[in-house]
Amino acid sequence: MNALPLLLIGLAILAGGYVLYSKFLGNRVYQLDASFKTPGHELQDGVDYVPTNKFVLWGHHFTSVAGAAPIVGPAVAVIWGWLPAFLWVTLGTVFFAGMHDLGALWASVRNKGRSMGTLSSRYIGGRGANLFLVVIFLLLLMVVAAFAVVIKDLLISTPSAVIPAWGAVVVALLVGQAVYRYRMSLGLVTVIGVAALYGLILLGDAVPVELPDPILGMSPATFWIIALFVYAGIASLLPVWVLLQPRDYINGVQLFVGLGILFVSVLLSAPTIVAPAFNDAVPADTPDIVPLLFVTIACGAISGFHGMVSSGTSSKQLDKETDARFVGYFGAVGEGMLALGAIIAATAGFRTLADWEAVYSAFGEGGVGAFVTGGGEIVNSGLGLPASLSSTVLATMAILFAATTMDTGVRLLRFVVQEAGEVGKVRINNGVGTLIALVAGMGLTFSQGAEGAGGLRIWPLFGTSNQLLASLTLSIVAVMLIRKRRNPVPALVPLVVVFVMAFWAALVQLGDLYDARDWLLLTVDVVIIIAALWVAFEAVIAMRRASQEDPEAPDADVRERVEVNE
Repeated sequence: MNALPLLLIGLAILAGGYVLYSKFLGNRVYQLDASFKTPGHELQDGVDYVPTNKFVLWGHHFTSVAGAAPIVGPAVAVIWGWLPAFLWVTLGTVFFAGMHDLGALWASVRNKGRSMGTLSSRYIGGRGANLFLVVIFLLLLMVVAAFAVVIKDLLISTPSAVIPAWGAVVVALLVGQAVYRYRMSLGLVTVIGVAALYGLILLGDAVPVELPDPILGMSPATFWIIALFVYAGIASLLPVWVLLQPRDYINGVQLFVGLGILFVSVLLSAPTIVAPAFNDAVPADTPDIVPLLFVTIACGAISGFHGMVSSGTSSKQLDKETDARFVGYFGAVGEGMLALGAIIAATAGFRTLADWEAVYSAFGEGGVGAFVTGGGEIVNSGLGLPASLSSTVLATMAILFAATTMDTGVRLLRFVVQEAGEVGKVRINNGVGTLIALVAGMGLTFSQGAEGAGGLRIWPLFGTSNQLLASLTLSIVAVMLIRKRRNPVPALVPLVVVFVMAFWAALVQLGDLYDARDWLLLTVDVVIIIAALWVAFEAVIAMRRASQEDPEAPDADVRERVEVNE
């Protein structure tokens, strides 16, 4: 099959979702109000709470939620065939991810920018809130540790991406100063910033950087991991407008340009998809497609991590509540587009079916490597770019996505540590909270050696815990909608589907871990399952209670604002 129709149909579905379904959600379900005073204005502090232009905030949100997961998940899941992955990415983005991301952002904005962990206590009940925080902490820990390893591997395997990856930090600092301190035109700054990033890509391709072994008494792998955590810690402490916002924004624009390059290459070369639509000859170790497809592709269809970003950083920077539709829903659409690109690169970037089968010889194979190699081949065929430059462009995309997610993840970990301190009546400042987040992340990463093998130690649990978290976030959204006497069905349908699939997958994984005698992961999986069941039970009770409340009674967010004003 030609890849061109797949690309056009996928983009049409995603565009239709934003134009039609997100408008329905914004106007009829969430009833976004441009006059509502957002936390960014009400609690503005110049550090975390900063009202932001919706295009800049979209860049932060999109690149933070994207990371490497919408590349890795789809590029692994095509082992079952490209059609199931395509359907889950497109329909999941429109009806699941967009609703979830927009809903989490709206829920947090209506509650002073508080995170999902805090909102679980408010809307579902305090008994399950602490367990909810445990799941969130574990999920964020998995993300920062695993992404440090992913970035490290790419910096070593693709040395031409080193200069653009780190040069992007300098560009971001300059962009932040230009926009916020010198009030330069955002359009002009964007053009200059993107041009600078692509200039760095050209420089990186001409001057690849391979670290000596050893460097400062460490292997290159150890050095890169430490450097990444130091950077993420600094980024966590700086005001968002100095580095986090401008880095994510300019990366988002550059990454959309990179996606454009890939999609235009598909239009020009019309490559053939060599992988089967349904793969009946999967390797022997491949698990059943149901429920594993729905947790293998998380980011790119629906992801609980998105709720952490929506309620952790994006809600604190929203200028107008109506901007939530563009930031939240279109952020999910952007990630769906990236996942669509990953599917095409991992299925049409090979010359023959035999070449594809050689890569997908076991479950878990493919991933970023298949995206970079396959995408590079498509770009080379479509635009005639040298193979090395094509690989540099795509590897840089993957690194920048992963790096923006990692630094946002460390910031979110700091928020979770501080929230946990509040539960224990202990005030934890930003510095101490960041230090705890860094120690936990580096401790996990180096727990199995200096090369960072520990960073992927509990990653196998990411898919199930991430999707369970998404369903729990949707339960908070559903309770709020029921209390406000609005239609909860758009939240309840994805809630039920995702919870059933994720819980089913967690049970399957539990059996596999027991057979493998992996007691650490077995214990963590049990904790996640218990927490999910507990919070789900509390959520059902909360929904029933909400349906019986007086619809004329003030909502929780309204009551709190009245109390503050008094």
